[in-house]
Amino acid sequence: MPQAHYNLALKAGKKTIQANEAAGLPTSLPSLDDILENESVRAEVPLGLIDIPTELIAGTRTKARASSFAPDFMPVLEDGSEFSMKWKSLCSAHLQEGIRDPVIAYEYLNKYYILEGNKRVSVLKFFNAASVPGYVTRIIPAWQDTEQIRLYYEFLDFYDATNIYFILFSREGSYRKLCSLTDQPFHKRWSFEDRIDLRSCYIRFEEAFRVVNDNRLSCTPGDAMLTYLFLFGYDQLKQETPDQIQSNLKKVWEEIDLNLNEDREDSRVALKMDPTPDHRKNIITNLFTSTSKAAKADSRIAFIHSKTAETSSWTYGHELGRMYIQDIFHGQIETTSYDNNTGSEDALASIEQAISEGNTIIFTTSPQFLSASITAAVNHPEVKILNCSLNASHKYIRTYYARMFEAKLLSGILAGIMTDTNKIGYIADYPIAGMLSNINAFSIGAKMVNPDAKIYLEWSTLKKNQGVDLTAKLSDLGANYISHHDMIVPRRASRRFGLYRVTGEKPVNLAFPIWDWGKYYERIIYSIWHGTWNTEEKSDSNKAVTYWWGMSAGVIDIVCSEAVPQESRMLLSALKNALIHYDLNPFSGVLRSQEGILSQDPENRLTAKEIIYMDWLADNVIGSIPDWRDLIESAQPFVRQEGITRRGPVPAKE
Repeated sequence: MPQAHYNLALKAGKKTIQANEAAGLPTSLPSLDDILENESVRAEVPLGLIDIPTELIAGTRTKARASSFAPDFMPVLEDGSEFSMKWKSLCSAHLQEGIRDPVIAYEYLNKYYILEGNKRVSVLKFFNAASVPGYVTRIIPAWQDTEQIRLYYEFLDFYDATNIYFILFSREGSYRKLCSLTDQPFHKRWSFEDRIDLRSCYIRFEEAFRVVNDNRLSCTPGDAMLTYLFLFGYDQLKQETPDQIQSNLKKVWEEIDLNLNEDREDSRVALKMDPTPDHRKNIITNLFTSTSKAAKADSRIAFIHSKTAETSSWTYGHELGRMYIQDIFHGQIETTSYDNNTGSEDALASIEQAISEGNTIIFTTSPQFLSASITAAVNHPEVKILNCSLNASHKYIRTYYARMFEAKLLSGILAGIMTDTNKIGYIADYPIAGMLSNINAFSIGAKMVNPDAKIYLEWSTLKKNQGVDLTAKLSDLGANYISHHDMIVPRRASRRFGLYRVTGEKPVNLAFPIWDWGKYYERIIYSIWHGTWNTEEKSDSNKAVTYWWGMSAGVIDIVCSEAVPQESRMLLSALKNALIHYDLNPFSGVLRSQEGILSQDPENRLTAKEIIYMDWLADNVIGSIPDWRDLIESAQPFVRQEGITRRGPVPAKE
């Protein structure tokens, strides 16, 4: 029997060498000596005895052993050699009682290289053993600011907290994301029970994933598990069997495939900058179009809010939108609001309640409800669910947002015209996707008409700003014109919204941007009734559909008060028309940030993705992007999900 196994292993090794020769790939095992020849090492750390996953064993420690094996560890020396005799002896031992003696290995960048026990590894790989016991020494590379080294150092931090070495990712930030999804700290030691729970979950998930994947996706099981955790939650995964995980994986396979291609943004997202023509028919024509049959099928529409219209200007805006469509579609639809959903769990419960009450279109109006929206959509494919968020793209729902930076550009132009001190205040709330484009468009607009204008930036969610009158603070600096909230909060009515002047006893409002959610919802509903929704689904079958409409769609506008001179209003009207026809773009031509010139090309225009994920401030801004740790506690979860930092995604909690 060992003889037959060696013959098969030898045949497999030769076949691998032939295939590699044809492909121009190495024909022998990698050796760590060769790899480290031109690399700097920071330290060597003994890990003790561990079970080494055989799929992570990449080669030998020394060059001398490399030529005895094919790149897949199969033997290449002919039968009758001393090598073959030892291999067959180990094979016999494995078949009779199992190979128990540990190998000696080195780990480098999550790959393992065998110093002693190469033939044992060869035999165990031939029999598809899952792991090999081994005494391992970790070789830590010297720090370099490269993606590979940054990811590895992130792994080292995760290992220090968990002692888990077999969960691997291909993208930077994934270990932090895993900690966030499992509600664990990143830089603190996990309890024994928490480590056991994660090990158990991963082992069951890996088993299910390998069955469903069947080599279709080239990713790590860890990469796929992050998407699974986002969709179903850690508590559910802890209770599931491999068979249940397999069943759920099949349901959400398109979502996993989509997320694993996130580096190819153009191929995974269908970004709709404007409604399709069917959405934009004359409103009178639409009202008299025969939609009764379609309307009956989609006559109940739900809105899931994080707060109430009385306590939140954001919810108030969406409620105005709901009331608008209730009026415009009078007698054709019924709408219901589900308020005060404080988290994903509440939101999911409200979505389920809305579905049980017959709602077939559901708008979740906060980015915090993204995971709840996707989970519900997976379980209820017959329901159309849309989430109001900007930096998300998911197959089973659609997302929608508005290009508010267009209105902010006009507001900044007006501020640049009106200021008499060249100091303008800007109060922002969350450092999230889209916010920096608003700030920068405002700043660029002010500079377009006033090269000396400076924008003094304050963040209302900073811990140090709690209890501080930011309007008074900015006014004391000489900023008599300030941009603040886009809308009032009904229960806390104040004139401090939009762009206002603070000279005198009371603020004087000059202009404020409008989120016309009613028109947004109206056009989406028509797209469903007239079949455009289905057309988009078919034409973009392998993509996530995201709506990012602006002034050209009529969902963003700016309103000026009588305090604005007629000449300035005429200028803003002309510039608004230019924005509508895409003849004006604040992020085109030469762009300068606080750190220098970003673009010197007069023909350059930032892409939609570059605008959405903007992580810089214009050179005339006095202020900075805050660290998430400096924000108030209630803001941190939101910013961890939607936030923008100079180094990619905001990390999990420390």
